[in-house]
Amino acid sequence: MDAFTAGILQRIRNTESDLLRARESGDDFLAEVEQSELEDLRRLAAEHGVEVGAPTC
Repeated sequence: MDAFTAGILQRIRNTESDLLRARESGDDFLAEVEQSELEDLRRLAAEHGVEVGAPTC
């Protein structure tokens, strides 16, 4: 696995975790920000042929 793939997958995992915490805490604004970030990261991964598993959030 190259550095780009490892990095994007780690960022996706971190963002999913942050999104879950935002939802659990009831912070709707932060959840929306994290959701947007997650969508951007997944799009970027797809554009570069990085396979990402099913969303956990």
